[in-house]
This record gives sequence, structure tokens and C-alpha cells, in this order.
Amino acid sequence: MSAQAGAGGIAIGAYHAMPYGGVPAFPQQRAERPPRIGTIPREADYYQRRTASEALNQESATGQPAGTHVLTGTAGVGKTQLAALYARDAWKSGQLDLLLWINANTRAGIVTMYAQAASELLGADSGSPEQAAVTFLAWLEHRTRAQPCRWLIVLDDVSDPGDLRHLWPPDSPYGRTVITTRRRDAALSGGGRRLVPVGLFGPEEAVAYLSSSLSDHGSTEPKDTLADLARDLGYLPLALSQGAAFMLDAGLDATAYRELLANGARNLAELLPEQRTLPDDQDAPMAAAWALSIDHANGLRPTGLARPMLQLAAMLDANGIPNKVLTDGPALDHLSTSVRGRHRRGQRQGECTDEEARGALRALHRLNLIDHTPGDSPQGVRIHQLIQRTVRDALAPAEYERLVRAAADALTAIWPDIERDTGFAQALRANTTALMRHGQDALHRPHPHPLLHRIGRSLGKTGQVSAARDYFEDLARTLRRYCGPDHLDTLLARGGHARWRGEAGDASGAADETADLLGDVLRVLGPDHSHTLTTLSNLARWRGEAGDPEGAAAATADLLRDRTRILGQDHELTLSTRSNLQYWRGRTGDPADAAVATGELLEDMLRILGPEHPYTLTARSHLAHVRGRAGDHKAAASATAELLEDQELILGPDHPDTLTTRHELARWQGEAGDALGAANSLTTLLKDRSRVLGPDHPRTLATRSNLACWRSEAGDRAGAVSLTEELLHDMLRVLGPRHPYTRIAQANLARWREQPEDDGTPIPY
Repeated sequence: MSAQAGAGGIAIGAYHAMPYGGVPAFPQQRAERPPRIGTIPREADYYQRRTASEALNQESATGQPAGTHVLTGTAGVGKTQLAALYARDAWKSGQLDLLLWINANTRAGIVTMYAQAASELLGADSGSPEQAAVTFLAWLEHRTRAQPCRWLIVLDDVSDPGDLRHLWPPDSPYGRTVITTRRRDAALSGGGRRLVPVGLFGPEEAVAYLSSSLSDHGSTEPKDTLADLARDLGYLPLALSQGAAFMLDAGLDATAYRELLANGARNLAELLPEQRTLPDDQDAPMAAAWALSIDHANGLRPTGLARPMLQLAAMLDANGIPNKVLTDGPALDHLSTSVRGRHRRGQRQGECTDEEARGALRALHRLNLIDHTPGDSPQGVRIHQLIQRTVRDALAPAEYERLVRAAADALTAIWPDIERDTGFAQALRANTTALMRHGQDALHRPHPHPLLHRIGRSLGKTGQVSAARDYFEDLARTLRRYCGPDHLDTLLARGGHARWRGEAGDASGAADETADLLGDVLRVLGPDHSHTLTTLSNLARWRGEAGDPEGAAAATADLLRDRTRILGQDHELTLSTRSNLQYWRGRTGDPADAAVATGELLEDMLRILGPEHPYTLTARSHLAHVRGRAGDHKAAASATAELLEDQELILGPDHPDTLTTRHELARWQGEAGDALGAANSLTTLLKDRSRVLGPDHPRTLATRSNLACWRSEAGDRAGAVSLTEELLHDMLRVLGPRHPYTRIAQANLARWREQPEDDGTPIPY
């Protein structure tokens, strides 16, 4: 077929199969150069080839039509650079008859460029842009027997999918469309269009970029230092580019720049180049780039809620916020406060619903400001750390403090008393830690927020007792500074430290510390204050655990009289004290009498508190324990097995109390004559305690010690000796030589070596 002029004067030649980068093979053009309309951004300095570019080229291997690809991602991830690279390569290859690059952030801009193309290619009347645009789009459609035109249209930075209504380039076997946008609305992925998420740099890509950009200016940094800097900047290409430029202009090395970034008092905008000195022809600093997206999201339905929602999320954990934190009562109060004056039918003035809160999250998700996964995922909302910082930087001090307290209220409101879902509890702690980092002062003033104590208790209740001990030690020190030594919160933090010190294995130290605390509590609060009574209860416990069960029983009897007088005999704390008293009496006197008394108490607890109350479960544990100590090992094992079944349902299989019950069950199983079964049960428990509590937790070490005891009882004395030798090495390292667990293990090992027929002494828990 001889060459002839195509529509609009573009010369089209014979068909040749020459695939390139996803653009199908087309007829060759004549010698004259095809038109290129619009300006392609220049390649950024030190550009890193991205894995996302593979999606743009994947059709080249199959020869299938290229179609439309939508590159979507938050501001600064490099969408435009990916599209520009593809467009330049396609143009240089000679495989295009038309390349049209459009700055598509407004509908008017799109129409104007379509009209320009229609004018240049078709001679259309530029005085009627809308009609010229329609003519151009119609011309792009391939018609049977017409000479094909190989075209690539890039619509860069589409800000609203609605701007493309009736302006989408047509499907054509000879054409391809690439769109870049911060949006990810469903409308962008319909009609066979492919949504291509563009994410952050990988760690290696980020380090390679920083190394190249800095070394080109004579600055050489160790790779591990650059890796730390890349992590601080969240692997965001725009942040890496602007951060490197700032370092070079300011004469800073990576370590010094990281110190500036870590200074929360410094505004992020102060640590990036000014607009007139931005690298790579960039138009705006990061804050300005995100501000546009936030404005767009805030204008989406439900109108006005996206911004306050993002402000609340900016106070929490970038790696994952449970949806419920942002859609429950306190969060709704915050959103309602932010949109006062709004009124919907069926709503009170300014009231926000959970449905609207979810709508605000979806609006932010559509603009790629957050990643939102609906449902109950502990990490339902993720947000880039620099977006968070940019949002926080824009807040006035009073608004900042209000948001910190609102976020604290939101976390506290949904924190369950029983942390059955360990992943959810971990997410709550991570978010609390982030909030404390962002708003330490606001959480302590005008008064300490309850969340400060809640996270410490959560650490301890999930088995992280050493972390809880250290946390409360730091909290007590901080509260002394903010509130003074006699403030109730300071006293509560001291009590928390003593408690988890004891749980971590130092019962004697916990008893001494609690005794010191009691003197201050009596002076400040008086003898009948609830915290005074709690301190007395804790003191009795730690004295008993430290080796004085008689003293513990006597102190608990005194406490029971006071609690009965102050609270009444049916109060849950009174009932709990009765349970504790029988436990200590079972350890010191006649366990059979204690078992009878505990059985009677349990009937009262079931009637008053119900079967699922934590104190009821504890009383059942005490009853099984005293029965076992009274010699009825089978009854103890049976009762413990029944308790374990209920605890797994109520508390969850990984709750520390559930694991303790499994430990007790193995004990009574062995005492009832099944030493091998006890050893097997402890072998399984050891894996779970190591996973949940950690290998160095005192209760994990106790499980290892008891496992050796029951292996010895089952006839494997050599194995018991070997296990205990390894165990002692860890006990001396973790607990020290004077800890009771260490001494028991040492005594067991000595007896097995000297008199192999002797049994070992088990450790509780």
C-alpha cells in the first residue's frame, strides 16, 4: 500500500510490527516528524527507575492493546515522573504519530489542550474549545479502513474525576492514555481502565537516591546513616529530594539533619527548601502539595469532615489506627465540634454520625491522604508520617492541645477491660505511644489523662510485666514533675510500679516499695480512701509472695473488715478480698477448710457478679488451688480444666491468666499421677508463653523449671538436669542469684546430681 496523507495531514505508511513498551505496533509514518503537543516535564536529577513502571509496559510482551492506565498515589510519590519517563521513551522510539501532554488539574485545562490539538491537527475552529475538543476525541477513534494514528495522551494531575466526564480519550487499538492523579475513586478504574498504585521508594531505592544526590555535590555519607535518614523521611521521593537539597544548601550532614527532623518543636516547612529554590523544577513544598489534596477531600461528602478527621488521625500511629478509634463517641464529638451549625434531618444541630465519620475516611482515602481498610482491622487507617507532621504543624496551640485530648478520649473509650484481641490491644498501645510522643504536655495538663495509666496496665496484663514496671517508673517520675509528689496520679503511678515490679519477679522489692507508698497514701488520702485500701491489699499480696503467707493472711483479714465496713459485704472488692483471704489461709493453715470457705464464696460471687466476672474466675482458680493443696489432685485438675475452657472463651487463649491456668492444670495433672502428661502439657505451654510473654519472662522461666521437674518425675533425670543447667544460665542473667526461682532451680539441680531419685520442687505460675 502506498503512503498517503492521513487525516489532519499526518503521513501514515505501511504496517510494520515494532512493539515498544506497551504501545502496539503501528504503520510507519513518513519522514516528516509527527506532532508533539504540550511540555513533558524534564527528568528529575538522580531519577530512580521504579517497579511501578513495569505496569505501564506489561502489554508489550503480549501485543495486546495498551488501554488506559491510571497512576494514583499521594502527592510526592513520583507519578508525574513515571508518566514523563514513559512518554519520553515512547516518543524517542519513533513509535508514536501523536504525543499529547496535558496539565489536567482543571477541566478547562483539559478542554483547552484538546482544542489546541484539534486546531493543529484538524484545522478545527479554536474559537469554540468545547466543540473542538469533541471533534478531536472523535478523530482519535479508529475507524474501519481509515489510516490508524498511533497516539499517546498523558493527562497529568487530574484533580477531580468529574472533570473527565465526556473527555475520556476513546478506546483504540492504536492509542494509549496515561493518567496521573491523587484520587482513586471508583470512576477512575471503570471501563477497563487499570489503576496502578504508585507508592513510596523501597529502602534500597531511597538510599541509592540520597547517595547519588549528595555525592554529586561532594557529600559522602555511610549507607546506614542514609538508611536512617530515608526512614525518617518516610521513603517519600519528594521528601528525599527536598530534604537532600536543604542539607546541601545548609551545609548539614545526615546526622545533623536527622537531629533537626527529630526536634518536634521545629516546623517541617523550616527544614525544607523555600519555593524559589526547590529542586527538579518542583512547583511547591510538600506542605503546599498536600494542602491542595486536603482541600479537595474536605469538599467531598460529607462536606467539611475530612479535614478534622485527618487532624485527629495526625495525632495517632502512622502505621495503623483502628477504625473504631476514629468513628466512635469521642471522635464523633470532635467532628461535630468542627462542623457546628450543620443540620441534617433527624439529627441534632451539629451532630455527626458514625456513617459520616466513615464517609470522611473514604474521602481521605480517595485523595490518597490515607489508606483506609473498612472493617475491624487493627490497622484500618494508615497515613504517611510526613502528612501527619504537616497537618500538626498547621494547628494553633489551643487546637493542638484539644486534638491531643480528643484522641486520648477516643482511645480510652474503646479500650476493652479484657484484652482478648491481642492485636487490637497492641494497636491501641502503639497509638497511645504515638500520641504521647506528639502531645506529652497536653496529656498532663490541666490534669493527667487516664490514658497515661491505661497503657501501663495494658502492658502488664498482656504479660509485658518488665515493660509495665519500667513504664510506671517513668510515669511516676514525670507526674512528680507535672503534678507534685502527693498528687493522686503520682501515687497511682508509684503503686503501678510496685505492682509490676512484683509481677516481674521481685516480690520482696514490691513489698518494700508498697510499704513506703502506704505511708504517703495514709498521710495524703486517709485510711478509708479506696486507693489506701488497694495499697493495703497489694502489700498483703507481695508479703505473701515474698515468703510470709501468714502475714499476708493476717493483713488480708484486717483489710476484709475495713472493706466490709466501707463498701458492704456484696461489693466486688469485698468479695475479692474474701477470695484472697481463703487463698492465703490455704497456703498457711488447713487447705480443706479454705476449700469449703472458697466454695461458699464462689456461690456468692456467681449470684452477685456473674460467671464471667474476672473476680469470679479468680475465685474459681483459688478454689482449684486449695483443693489441690488439700490433696484432692483429681478434683483440682478437673476444676482447673473447666476454668481453662471458660477463660479461653472469655479472656482468649493468649491472655496471661489463661496461660497461668494451663500451668496450674499441668501441675495438678502431674500431682494426680500423670507426670508424662504434665511434661507434655508444659512443653506446649512453653512455646505459647515464650511467644506471648517472651523467653525471659519469669513465668516462662517457671514453666521451663517445672518442665524439668515433671520430666524427672517421668523418669528422664538426665533430661531434667540438662534442661535445668540451661535454665540456670538464663535465670542468673535475667533474675539474678537471689531470686526465689533461681534458688529453687539451683536446689533441684543439686538434688538431681547428688540423689537422682529425688523429685524436684515446682515453681508456681
